[in-house]
Amino acid sequence: MKQRTAHPYRDLDVIDARGPRFNQATIGILALASFATGWWPLLAILAAQLAVGLVFGRRYCLPCLVYFELVQPRFGEGPLEDARPPRFANILGAVVLGAASLAHVIGLSTIGWALGLLVAGLALLAAVTGICIGCELYRLSAHRRGIRSHRLDEVELSELGVAPDGDMVVQFTHPLCTDCRTLEKRLRSEGRRVVTVDVSKRPELARKYGVALVPTAVAVRAGGR
Repeated sequence: MKQRTAHPYRDLDVIDARGPRFNQATIGILALASFATGWWPLLAILAAQLAVGLVFGRRYCLPCLVYFELVQPRFGEGPLEDARPPRFANILGAVVLGAASLAHVIGLSTIGWALGLLVAGLALLAAVTGICIGCELYRLSAHRRGIRSHRLDEVELSELGVAPDGDMVVQFTHPLCTDCRTLEKRLRSEGRRVVTVDVSKRPELARKYGVALVPTAVAVRAGGR
């Protein structure tokens, strides 16, 4: 088995980016199969499976198990990303599939199939292209809830153990986040002074500054402003 950087069932802050796409492909194909066969209870099964995985963790998500136990060991770990956007996308998927199932139960089959096909289309779009609408909605919400909405005017550099002796970039990061490492490398290659804040070790700072997504980088002038 190829070596993993992040344990799939313990390092829950991050996820192999290929895992959600595998899950999305599974959901999309099965939702289409439900429409093709006319067997709408499959939509309810998919909604229930998503809900079980969200509540009890990746060990109880069947597509996740297939990916992490069979696919990833064979082909290796992909880039690691923040686990919150795909989790939010799964929540949306479970809600819409649940609504589709309810529509079928009360006799609104046209609405039920429309919702089921919506999930199938968006899931397959994400699986094939990497464009995850639910993930983008989370990121948009995170930016609105995060630093921008807090109007971050000052960073207390003393909390970071940094002397206020020049301009710098404060980057909120996670040690297993691939995008975080890429951003830090790019900033350093540009000659920027980078101070990293590991949100897994300093969650109180992430809460204080309203950081809802990693990587988040803030340009700070001397003195913390």
